[in-house]
Amino acid sequence: MTDLGTDQRVSLQVNGPVATITLRNPGKRNAMTRSMWRSLRSLAEDLAKYENSSYLASISLGDSPIRCIIVAGEAGHFCAGGDITEYPEFRFNAGTLQAFHEADVAPALHALLALNIPLVAQIEGNCMGGGLEIAACCDMRIAGQGASFGAPIAKLGMPMAPQELAIVLRAAGDATVREMLLEARIFSAQHMHQRGFVQRVVDDGAVAGEALATAQRVAALSAQAARLNKATLRANWIQNSPMTQGNAAQAAIKNEAHTAAHFAYAASAEHVEGITAFLEKRPPKFV
Repeated sequence: MTDLGTDQRVSLQVNGPVATITLRNPGKRNAMTRSMWRSLRSLAEDLAKYENSSYLASISLGDSPIRCIIVAGEAGHFCAGGDITEYPEFRFNAGTLQAFHEADVAPALHALLALNIPLVAQIEGNCMGGGLEIAACCDMRIAGQGASFGAPIAKLGMPMAPQELAIVLRAAGDATVREMLLEARIFSAQHMHQRGFVQRVVDDGAVAGEALATAQRVAALSAQAARLNKATLRANWIQNSPMTQGNAAQAAIKNEAHTAAHFAYAASAEHVEGITAFLEKRPPKFV
């Protein structure tokens, strides 16, 4: 377990061939702190090291290989996004803002995507912002009836970072992402099931059981087949991603220029107002 203190942590628990990554930030619906993003990356990279040293798509801890991983949050919520109380420390400067997204958040998401061990998201309660991004990295998403999904960050005066948007777009689709980002729309589990983001919706009290049953079915099958299927699916996504299509050199130049311009919003009045208003518990006043 990677422990970040008394309250905030990302942990790994192994139970036979099924492991569980748990996000914990009590009182904040498991919102991700900067340290939690770093811990999630470290944990995923450690899992990949074990996995890649074996012929099978699994790691060995004790007597059992891990063949499937459940990603869940504690206390009835998946993850409510980022811990906004930290934001004034780094979000109002373009350099530190870009470092947060590209050195903390994106590497954690990419580390999850790089795993050849199948991932099952156990989604209860809030699945917002960064939580939506983590769920988008999973192969299967099981949600409770009462779960809610969105990225209402326009209320905070901020856009979604380019690398993170590419991941959510792949999983949730263009139309849904546009509504989430441009309208700050929140979707129910049923809506996200209809739109293909969620594979199954069950009663709120049955989410953990269904996620475990799903992971156990995956774990009973060929780990080698899972490894090869995930590698092929990942290669197909990379090949067809808008971020990588066309001339590679030109795309790299364009992406670098876009990225530099993107994070220039750090000290903007709307960004500062959005986060300040949230922390002061009042509606933002965007002029």
